[in-house]
Amino acid sequence: MAGGRGTRLMPLTKDRPKPMVPVLSRPVIDYVKDAMVAAGLTEIVVTTGYQGEQLISHVDSWGIKSRVNQEEVPMGTAGSVKLLSDQLTETFVVGSGDSVASFDIQDLISSHKKSGAMVTMALWEVEDPTEFGIVGLSESINGEIKSNLREGYIRKFKEKPSEDEAFSNLINAGLYIIEPEVMDLVPENEKFDFSKQLFPMILSNDLPMYAKTVKGIWFDVGHPFELHKAQMTLISKRNDLPFPMPEGEILNDGSFISKYAAVSGHIERSIVLEGGSVTGAVVDSVVMANSSISGVAEKSIVGQNTIIESRILNCVIGDNQKLSIDLQNERRP
Repeated sequence: MAGGRGTRLMPLTKDRPKPMVPVLSRPVIDYVKDAMVAAGLTEIVVTTGYQGEQLISHVDSWGIKSRVNQEEVPMGTAGSVKLLSDQLTETFVVGSGDSVASFDIQDLISSHKKSGAMVTMALWEVEDPTEFGIVGLSESINGEIKSNLREGYIRKFKEKPSEDEAFSNLINAGLYIIEPEVMDLVPENEKFDFSKQLFPMILSNDLPMYAKTVKGIWFDVGHPFELHKAQMTLISKRNDLPFPMPEGEILNDGSFISKYAAVSGHIERSIVLEGGSVTGAVVDSVVMANSSISGVAEKSIVGQNTIIESRILNCVIGDNQKLSIDLQNERRP
């Protein structure tokens, strides 16, 4: 699923769809694709709408059986998959194209088959569940919710609970194993959502849903500053993850400097990607490809082909910009 506009990621999504936002210089959708290929999936269909032309070109470069299905009007997460119903004749996998995760999809498929569920959902454990939709699990299809379970049958959903309402700290990680008959519940030619509509409908129809907590890493890069956290984590756990990593130097504080970047300035807890140049200072920030920092970038995301000659703090600067004035708490397209 790659149909989101990525409004929270603006200005980084001004000229690219959300799944094409670079993470360590790879489009974020490639991390989901890698997990699917590793699981032995033989065909991938990318559903999209917003700026789908870039995705078509990129997916063509994957070198596997894959294609893009572009919606004329937004159909929602489940509605977009419904458009493919005539091709979904056996168990299939649906994944969000805007998350970075080390999913073991084959393990999820195995658990799905053993459980006899109609849908199996990948879960992620968080410390604070109040900003997410949480999932309550039981040991049996009709059993009681037990907060200590990390795998089991789904009994309840709750969107953004208060601390008192939180019966779980497990959240939907955006990857599902689905039986094709489930899509019969999705109305034709209607915008329809997996989480908000289809999954509650499945529970209300007493159909079994299963879930399993994934290990490794998981990031929803829906917010610009998650990009910094995700890339720092990918670098720190590079030896334990199945993803290709760029060549470069890793500093003692976890910073990464691409082999093809030029840095003579100060780098602290930051990512500087290929073609980057730093003669000033970069702290708690990401400098995307071919950007130059002669000033100071702190707690900021700097897009591609951008020049920073001043001081920016807590800013998101888009591609192809040149800044010579100080900025704080701003987004510049």
